Amino acid sequence: MGPLEGVRVIELAGLGPAPFCGMVLADLGAEVIRVDRVSDVIGSPTATTRFDLHNRGKLSIGVDLKHEGGRQVLLDLAARADALIEGFRPGVTERLQLGPAECLARNARLVYGRMTGWGQEGPLAKSAGHDIDYIALSGALHATGPADSPIPPLNLVGDYGGGGMLLAVGVLAAIIQVGSTGKGQVVDAAMVDGSALLTTATHGFLAEGSWVDRRESNLLDGGAPFYSVYETSDGRHMAVGALEPQFFGELLDGLGIDPVAVGDQTDRSGWPRLRSVFEETFKTRTRQEWEDMFEGRDACVAPVLSLSEAPLHPHNSHRGTFVTVDGVIQPAKAPRFSATKREHPTPPSFPGSDTDRVLASLGYSQEQIGMLRAKAAVA
Repeated sequence: MGPLEGVRVIELAGLGPAPFCGMVLADLGAEVIRVDRVSDVIGSPTATTRFDLHNRGKLSIGVDLKHEGGRQVLLDLAARADALIEGFRPGVTERLQLGPAECLARNARLVYGRMTGWGQEGPLAKSAGHDIDYIALSGALHATGPADSPIPPLNLVGDYGGGGMLLAVGVLAAIIQVGSTGKGQVVDAAMVDGSALLTTATHGFLAEGSWVDRRESNLLDGGAPFYSVYETSDGRHMAVGALEPQFFGELLDGLGIDPVAVGDQTDRSGWPRLRSVFEETFKTRTRQEWEDMFEGRDACVAPVLSLSEAPLHPHNSHRGTFVTVDGVIQPAKAPRFSATKREHPTPPSFPGSDTDRVLASLGYSQEQIGMLRAKAAVA
């Protein structure tokens, strides 16, 4: 169940952002059919399938896309789908004769979503790369980390925020447009474009002159002592985001610091001394003691929780931000909808486990399915 119930999406199996896009659409209620390689169907160990969380909530069919029978299966899937998403390098699906031209010829309403690092065209389009390379070129990496060296923010900015999530938005926008035009189209989602898009506000600050193009020198990059992270006496950390004067006042009160002694919050010349005061003060208590101290205060202060601790926090527990499915703790579906019941995601399916079911829904007879199996076109 979900707001996308009735929408069918075909996902060509891959790694990272495209499967994440498929997961988001499945979480929202779409029927997502993952097209796995026959070799993965034969060799996948069942013990690891339940940890492949990007594949939760999806059906799986094993298809050899290099086999003529397998290609026909994929085209039959595309003919009855609202969208198809793939994350190969430019030109791969064209060489398989399964590119936009072939798929849209079978289904003019199809949205063909393409997820790449560099995009479908440009000097780097066919070059290898990973999240860190794409956010390096977009400028996002340069702005992240301490003054002496950039630090990759996991692979959240390129792969997932600027990649898979952007593709999901693009696919949904194109599906909506089909409702008015009756025509599908190709969505070219590139991680270099998406991670650049995430820096839009920062570019505005830069143009305005309120942002310095240097790490740890600005309000939101750790440069401001009242928007930073501090170590506690037990080696853990507290996050401080007291940007506004009223929150800054609450922060000082909670820390037991005299406002007169620290001076004007916006005076950058005083930031180094203020940071030293904060560092010394936070190291006088444990993280839990500071949590207790700031409980109920509007000081914009929060404990820095580990991945293992986050699901146990009372707020996350109350909201059900994390769920346990098949023994695996994982983030719950998001966002929430007032008129749609939120259910736990179903566990990831074993590669190829839904092959017969999916083929039957396309009108294939048991005899036809058997012939495809015998030719190793499906598994």
